[in-house]
Amino acid sequence: MPEVRVKGRDGTEQVLDAAEGTQLMETLRDSGLGVDGTCGGACSCGTCHVYVSAEWSARLPAKSEDEAMMLEALAEYVPLREGSRLSCQIRLEREVSGIVVEVAPAVE
Repeated sequence: MPEVRVKGRDGTEQVLDAAEGTQLMETLRDSGLGVDGTCGGACSCGTCHVYVSAEWSARLPAKSEDEAMMLEALAEYVPLREGSRLSCQIRLEREVSGIVVEVAPAVE
């Protein structure tokens, strides 16, 4: 079972257990961390934006063109960082157990 280390918008840090093969967005949403995942993982809403820690960012697959475009559109509303990703595009497998993320500010 992959483990996710997450810092919420309120600064609280916690460790979550996730079902292998699921999207990070689902784990964050189901844990009540304010991640909506409005589009259900279709990479079209940006409500699952997270900041992946530098140590993990390079270990993930590259952003798709769709993800990069969605993040670019989000830049008008929330700050982007080097590790900005859409959590719906991160599949939780054994190889990413221990991933460290911070939930990005909500789009207002």
